[in-house]
Amino acid sequence: MNLPNTLTIIRIFFVPLLVAALVQERDGLTLAGVHVTNDWLALSIFLAAAATDLIDGYLARRWRQVTTIGTLLDPIADKMLVSAALISLVQVGVLPAWMCILIVGREFAVSGLRSIAAAEGYTIKASDMGKTKMLAQVAAISAMLISIRHRSAWQPAMALMWIVVFFSMLSAMSYFRKFWRKIDARIKQRRRRELLHLERKRQRDLMRQRGSSAEGLGGATIWKPPEVS
Repeated sequence: MNLPNTLTIIRIFFVPLLVAALVQERDGLTLAGVHVTNDWLALSIFLAAAATDLIDGYLARRWRQVTTIGTLLDPIADKMLVSAALISLVQVGVLPAWMCILIVGREFAVSGLRSIAAAEGYTIKASDMGKTKMLAQVAAISAMLISIRHRSAWQPAMALMWIVVFFSMLSAMSYFRKFWRKIDARIKQRRRRELLHLERKRQRDLMRQRGSSAEGLGGATIWKPPEVS
């Protein structure tokens, strides 16, 4: 396994740490005599995980280590991180639930599209709009994490979340418009080939049955009535 893929897997392991830091009942923890509150601990974990997203893509392109598993696993890791952060923010009461449902639902829809495309031989890479959406999500979620303790940051954080919703819907429509027609055409073409193959098989079976029937009639003895003297 190369380094970019390792960083992607590390980002997945950051997800439960982020959730634990946000929803735990204790106010924080003390490290080397320094008390770190939950919100700042969660922000540090989230930014570290987001940094791996930037680094693994850069290294994969720079070292020419772009792999199929990395292309498929990277967006899954991003969606797990963002979804976990948004759901946890709803849990602590700083993010409206409908915003979380809308963004997470979009992530599931695009993931489903990627799965269907992969089954049909297409690999959907992140578009420029999708990358812009990811950067907006990192900024908005970071602002939301800060607003847990500093309520004055809540209004700017909500403005950033509206930007995230806008780019999420826009990038989702872009993905579906670009790939759905290709996937739909490929599925219909494959289905036509399957139906044609079944029809040819049925015709061969029918011809074989007719041949067997003809051979049976050709070898049969025809009964004649006895002659009367």
